[in-house]
Amino acid sequence: MIGLIMGISIDMFYDSLGLHAAACVFVMYLRNYYLSAITPQGGYDSSATPSIATNGIQWFLIYTFPLVFVHHAVLFYIEAGGFDMFWFTLWKIITSAIFTTVVTVIVQFLFPSGRYR
Repeated sequence: MIGLIMGISIDMFYDSLGLHAAACVFVMYLRNYYLSAITPQGGYDSSATPSIATNGIQWFLIYTFPLVFVHHAVLFYIEAGGFDMFWFTLWKIITSAIFTTVVTVIVQFLFPSGRYR
């Protein structure tokens, strides 16, 4: 539900007719399966949010980058209307995912929560 609301909110401002909503809902669907795949032996603290402060930068990058990549892949391929410009769209996905992940890490360091305070 959060992914749908977030995606629709972005779509209202960008006038993109559900592109972001589709990408966000797809990522929220995959997120639980992906988290179960990267769960450590001891499990996660149920009240902890995914952040660098609680899990470390390596785990955060392993968690963030694939989900951002999938989000951008869904978004850009729907926007392109198919796979006609496959390599150009893939290049856009890779560069945008790297940029988004770097900005996310910078924000995590600028506004820390948990042990960095």
